Amino acid sequence: MALAGRTAMWWARLRSPCPAAAALCLPPWLPAGPVACERLYSSRGKEQLDMSTYPVESIRNFSIIAHVDHGKSTLADRLLEITGTIAKTNHNKQVLDKLQVERERGITVKAQSASLFYNHEGVNYLLNLIDTPGHVDFSYEVSRSLSACQGVILVVDANEGIQAQTVANFYLAFEAGLTIIPVINKIDLKNADPERVEKQIEKLFDIPIDECVRISAKQGTNVEEVLQKVIEKIPPPHCNTADPLKALVFDSTFDHYRGVIANIALFGGEIQKGHKIVSAHTKKRYEVNEVGILTPNEQPTHKLYAGQVGYVIAGMKEVTEAQIGDTLFLYKQPVEPLPGFKSAKPMVFAGVYPVDQTEYNNLKSALERLTLNDSSVTVHRDSSLALGAGWRLGFLGLLHMEVFNQRLEQEYNMSVILTAPTVPYKAILSSAKLIKEYGKAEITIINPSQFPDKLSVSKYLEPTVLGTIVTPHEYIGKIISLCQDRRAVQKDMLYIDERRVMLKYLFPLNEIVVDFYDALKSLSSGYASFDYEDAGYQAADLIKMDILLNGNPVEELATIVHNDKAYATGKFLCERLKDAIPRQLFEIAIQAAIGKKIIARETLKAYRKNVVAKCYGGDITRRMKLLKRQAEGKRLMRKIGNVEVPRDAFIRVLKRQTDK
Repeated sequence: MALAGRTAMWWARLRSPCPAAAALCLPPWLPAGPVACERLYSSRGKEQLDMSTYPVESIRNFSIIAHVDHGKSTLADRLLEITGTIAKTNHNKQVLDKLQVERERGITVKAQSASLFYNHEGVNYLLNLIDTPGHVDFSYEVSRSLSACQGVILVVDANEGIQAQTVANFYLAFEAGLTIIPVINKIDLKNADPERVEKQIEKLFDIPIDECVRISAKQGTNVEEVLQKVIEKIPPPHCNTADPLKALVFDSTFDHYRGVIANIALFGGEIQKGHKIVSAHTKKRYEVNEVGILTPNEQPTHKLYAGQVGYVIAGMKEVTEAQIGDTLFLYKQPVEPLPGFKSAKPMVFAGVYPVDQTEYNNLKSALERLTLNDSSVTVHRDSSLALGAGWRLGFLGLLHMEVFNQRLEQEYNMSVILTAPTVPYKAILSSAKLIKEYGKAEITIINPSQFPDKLSVSKYLEPTVLGTIVTPHEYIGKIISLCQDRRAVQKDMLYIDERRVMLKYLFPLNEIVVDFYDALKSLSSGYASFDYEDAGYQAADLIKMDILLNGNPVEELATIVHNDKAYATGKFLCERLKDAIPRQLFEIAIQAAIGKKIIARETLKAYRKNVVAKCYGGDITRRMKLLKRQAEGKRLMRKIGNVEVPRDAFIRVLKRQTDK
């Protein structure tokens, strides 16, 4: 009885409005100290947030879009500070960029959302902001984010002007029918020329000059005006709380303790803890454990209402249960599912294998969780004689592949072997036997080992992209030569102003996937920018090139190349392999072959003992006899000897191939 009385007293003091009183008499099983008390208070305070005070008319959902490094994340930091969402300090840099890879590279990889509260002319507004990536490889993240918005802030650098990805992002927003607010950032720089940028925006996007807002996100100049424009120009979402629940899952993350956390945009109804919800995709039923908003950290709320953006935790334990683009609705209140998202189309494929095959299951688990967070990656099981069991992954570009590999290492402590990137080719089959085997006449080839013989194919197709290059006019000659070397066809050329030119080229994808971007930056002293979009397939003269070691093909080094570039690629690979393979006691012939025709060869000399060292003078026949016996031994050894490419040497060759 006495214990019960003391417990009641402890809890009474904990609930006291005075933190000092709460800390006076804590039981031994409760955390002590002001930090612990603050934590208990903050968790209680979070539960008091009532979202019903923000009707649909006072909600604005918007994204920030721009080219790489034009100041999206810096602008997001200032907006968070102005609205009081985060404290104003000198350490607020890339607040929404939570991944280690984002902070190391200084780029946004993952779209992040945050809810801001702002009072304008006496009315409290709820502003849901989504900060998006700027690199072309992550345009899928941008298109997904725009589905939860009614407007965008288009940020353009006052120094660099309109770049290739600015154009691409503008058209993504324009085609989605969103309100666009142009913002010219970095006006505090010495070489800033906002007047020139305003003319570019008017010429390319047909937006009047007087609608542009000049700001400095770093110094906070005019940022408040951006918030006012958001409230005045962007319309509230078109939805009603009285309708049945209809929520779009536009992003999701995995928590080891709470399972899947789904980011949702409500297009109708309301959701709260205890509701029974159903997934339109899996038809599974869940009970809602927690709902809330991101500020930018998770903040639980009583309910979420139509038009609002937040998160829901509903006990989803499997990573496959939260499909991006899925629709959630109340049990026994089915609704028409939302259109969802067009699935991302992989542009680059690479094999991923564990360094040690005992790590296979751990890597499988890591891939499942990471692909939940990055749904644009496609996964197919694969196996290799040299590398064992693994996967063939499809990425949106080379940077996407590098970032994914870096996230595997940093977030899941997985060390993997990544093979050379390839692109997906197609073949139109003419052989009735093969058509029957595949069940269709057109097949997609993502691995060179699947490449069909030329006799059974009517034509091969290679993927193409429509590339946009924005560059200062003095580099045009060099860039046109580079594009012609890459088998590109010029489609358009437009002067944005007196100093900048926009070129449009049709490229074969395999010509730009490895080192085109680096070559372009080198030629233009870093000033040119590049963006591309899918342009379908075109017929091409493709061949499969095998690498032979003493006449035996090495499956992992087989590549698909254009006939015109076969000799150069074969010679390059043979030279690299000669440096990478350790010498043996017998001679090794390294050959590049197309079918049965050898197009390049390098010879790795054997280690050999000086068998004539003991012959001091004497008859020449004695020397010849010893050398002949040694040659016969080497010949026999070569017949029974088996050349294995060491795993590290194999990877070294592939890495050098990507850096050429």
